[in-house]
Amino acid sequence: MPDLLIDNARLITWNDPNELLESSALLLRDGRIHDLGPAAELGPRYPDAERLDARGQLVMPGNICAHTHFYGAFARGMAIPGPAPKDFPDILERLWWRLDRALLDIDVEYSALVSLVDAIKHGTTTLIDHHASPNAIDSSLDQIADAVEQAGVRAVLCYEVTDRNGPAGAQAGISENVRFGHAVAERGGDLLRATFGLHASLSLSDRTLERSVAAAQGLGMGCHIHVAEHEADEYDSRQQHGRRVVDRLAALGVLGPRSIVAHCVHVDGREMELLRESGTWVTHQPRSNMNNAVGAAPVESMLRLGIPVCLGNDGMGNAMWAEWKEAYFMHKQAHRDPRRMNGMDVAQMAVYNNRALAEVFWPDLPLGRLAVGAAADVIFVDYHAITPLTAGNLPWHLIFGFESSMVTTTIVGGRVLMRDRQLLTLDEAAITARSRELATKVWRRYEELSI
Repeated sequence: MPDLLIDNARLITWNDPNELLESSALLLRDGRIHDLGPAAELGPRYPDAERLDARGQLVMPGNICAHTHFYGAFARGMAIPGPAPKDFPDILERLWWRLDRALLDIDVEYSALVSLVDAIKHGTTTLIDHHASPNAIDSSLDQIADAVEQAGVRAVLCYEVTDRNGPAGAQAGISENVRFGHAVAERGGDLLRATFGLHASLSLSDRTLERSVAAAQGLGMGCHIHVAEHEADEYDSRQQHGRRVVDRLAALGVLGPRSIVAHCVHVDGREMELLRESGTWVTHQPRSNMNNAVGAAPVESMLRLGIPVCLGNDGMGNAMWAEWKEAYFMHKQAHRDPRRMNGMDVAQMAVYNNRALAEVFWPDLPLGRLAVGAAADVIFVDYHAITPLTAGNLPWHLIFGFESSMVTTTIVGGRVLMRDRQLLTLDEAAITARSRELATKVWRRYEELSI
């Protein structure tokens, strides 16, 4: 891959502290940022480099998503038969636990592809996915991995182990995580990584959790699990196991500095202490939480305690700036207090904590920043501020001014995936046409399962 010089750029570094560098340039070499500085200096320094004119746009690190579900893409626009679900457990049983059973291998592949088209178009370059397809488990993570490599983004993949489909289904999920854990090492490269997927406490027996933790530890992995998204998870754990969810997971070895727990909407003070003490990562998904009416997680309290809370999207779409906006607004509304959820707290989750989590999986590859030696994961944003834009007020410009449609160019590892809004690695028209055909069949199978 030849050197690529990005010039005529306004750089947002997202370093700590953040910097806004006018009239600047970046030199990308061998998948990393090799040099950066004033455009007037870098141009003459690298006369033979291929040039990409940013035309005065903002150039910044690509977005990172800490928790998503590619397979959820095929739920868009789908009607749930019968009356509207009354609560989140009803949504799980009537929507997600039937939709995932309706997926075949080809659906897994295309739900990933459409999600990756969405990610590239909206400047999201690294994603941590959590997959489920009970009737197409074996090699399902390879289907997603092939799509990720075709797209050219980075992704951490896992399969959702659960007991809700019987002992054979639970074992197949464990086996798929183990198989892919070995397979991803054999694939090599810097795009793919693996973790160990678990659904939630309410659908996992002690025996399955023990077997999963042992398998994950054997691979040097942590776990990726949903925690206390709804009160039902806590009620089930208290009734079935005599303790709250996080206490149970801590006792069984699920938590730790390589593990991710999604949501944590209904954790109490002691559970938060356990999360902090174990170094476990928490992910916040405000759009999904509002859609499912499960409540507002105590994010500010967790951040104050020193828990590394990250920002995901739960499969709601890979326009991560939409998640920024909802995180900012949701907590003000939930508490009826405009002082809640400072913009810098949102940036802490979405930028600094998300990249620290990503670097658990890529420890030798600095992500989410513009700095010499960092990954060459870069996006161009056609945003021209109508008021002063500084490194200090950037979060509020992003929340009130940025739109994901402003992303014009997406680069991962120095490879241009989208240039001037034209996708270069994926054929969006062909993928969406095929996905519509497949989704029609998925919906038909879903309806048959709903009867």
